[in-house]
Amino acid sequence: MLLAPDSRLLFIGDSITDCGRARPVGEFGDALGNGYVALVNAHLGAVHPEARIRVTNVGISGNTVRDLKGRWQTDVFDLKPDYVSVMIGINDVWRHFSRPQIAEGLVSIEEYETTLDALVRQTVPVVKKMVVISPFFIEPNCAEPMRARMDQYGAVARRIAQTHGAIFVDVQAAFDAVLAHMHNYALAGDRVHPGLVGHNVIARAFLKEVEAIEAVDVL
Repeated sequence: MLLAPDSRLLFIGDSITDCGRARPVGEFGDALGNGYVALVNAHLGAVHPEARIRVTNVGISGNTVRDLKGRWQTDVFDLKPDYVSVMIGINDVWRHFSRPQIAEGLVSIEEYETTLDALVRQTVPVVKKMVVISPFFIEPNCAEPMRARMDQYGAVARRIAQTHGAIFVDVQAAFDAVLAHMHNYALAGDRVHPGLVGHNVIARAFLKEVEAIEAVDVL
């Protein structure tokens, strides 16, 4: 496993990360929310109890990469994590479709790339490792406009991770594998906020990349 014993693993992102976690900082049990962060914590506790990984959730529903920039000092650097996992971009894309008339709330792909690149670049030197999780849209048709735009932002996230030596978790690919066997509305009615099965897809993709789960046991 790539996570060192007695280390702190911090997750930051939007509603997919938040999932009802406690405020101001979500740690331990129900305080981690009811999504993929809690599933990662449960797996680490059950399969790697000797590692004693401290999992922290600071996701906030509705956040864009612009919001993360505004709270990165207090919610990342000030908490002094050993590992940081960031998943952001869904709202950055979604608002281009859900509220395009509110121009000041839209995050262009150029702003997304510049901001996420700066956050990763500043963080990599002060942590053991950083993880970048792709944004996703639970839609199998890659030509569907929001899916096509999400793939563009996902490609940016991948490029930034590779540039700075961060671990990249391709959650979109993980969902695509499941969508070969399951209708997208069975995973998420709005194609964005998954139920427990979808959160398990995210958790397992993360655990595979940090080598905390057997690769053969991952879709």
